Amino acid sequence: MTTKLYHDLREQMDQYSVGFPSTQSGVEIEILKRLFTEEEAQMYLNLSLMLETPQDVAKRLGRDANEIAELLERMVAKGLIFRAKKGETPKYGAAPFVVGSFEFQVNNMDRDFAELFERYFQEAFGKQSISQFAPMRTIPVNKSIDHLWQVAPHEDLKEIIKTKDKIAVSKCVCRVQQGLLDKGCDKPLEVCFQFGSHAQFYVDKGMGRFVTQAEALDMIGKCEEAGLVPQPFISKDTGGICNCCGDCCGILRSIKLHPKPAERVLTNYYAEVEPSACSSCETCIDRCQMEAIKIGENEVAQIDRDRCIGCGLCVTTCPSEAMSLRSKPESERRQPPATGKDYVMQLASVRGKTLIPLAVIKKSQ
Repeated sequence: MTTKLYHDLREQMDQYSVGFPSTQSGVEIEILKRLFTEEEAQMYLNLSLMLETPQDVAKRLGRDANEIAELLERMVAKGLIFRAKKGETPKYGAAPFVVGSFEFQVNNMDRDFAELFERYFQEAFGKQSISQFAPMRTIPVNKSIDHLWQVAPHEDLKEIIKTKDKIAVSKCVCRVQQGLLDKGCDKPLEVCFQFGSHAQFYVDKGMGRFVTQAEALDMIGKCEEAGLVPQPFISKDTGGICNCCGDCCGILRSIKLHPKPAERVLTNYYAEVEPSACSSCETCIDRCQMEAIKIGENEVAQIDRDRCIGCGLCVTTCPSEAMSLRSKPESERRQPPATGKDYVMQLASVRGKTLIPLAVIKKSQ
């Protein structure tokens, strides 16, 4: 029963977001056994992404509401599920592995778990992640945007921050994980922002702290100086923004494996070089997180459009101002889904998955 339970749990988690693929080694089951007790695994199988009160869950399962509430709170404390509150009423729902329970381990991460995830990333997770659009999109750092452009608010980093009333910041779980493996970089750690109910969740769990809009904007500037790629969660109405590096970030590490990273990321910009102005200083090569730039035979920087994800980091530090960011033509531009719910539904459809809990489907058959 125990083995089947965790395989059922893996199958269920594979329905959500970018999935949770199986491996020949079974490392994904090791991860699940580390995270979930049998009781917690069984409860997860009876939840969906739709938020419910403990009373609703208890009524549906024919169990005691207080007992269910205690179990759900334990699972929240362990970072296994998501909780949102309206007033004093908490509601709970299943969380994908990414973005979700993996990120929620930021305070629980140790070397053993970091090694388990790295094995999983190398064996399966990193490869599956590049087979569909990433759950985050790339937008330009603000200093790289031409002030004459008509930039959509959802593509303007500062404008996104200015629309948020409740903002939290937390450590980057990817940088924490890689640091525990002695593979990390020297980039700042406290660089991931959450908004609204996500911000409240992070602060309630002690994973983050509230910051003001002014503080967030100042931190965004420091992230740009450090050479980090701004990546909001993919929807227009985003629940958070990560500032990522190609050394540690699971998303960027995944798409770097692809021969054409620009196809795996929703981005509407690309970098361009003016040959007559390029001094071949190689500053842009150091800043590029996708290895999209090289110095050509004519001693001029060359940009591989298939690898450029349009972040603009090469533009902001070019000493000769040879680099610039260009907006893709209308025919190549892509619009992000309006909400996170829309993205989850679209991706599930593309992957041939269902958001209905598999246990519910099996009961009805």
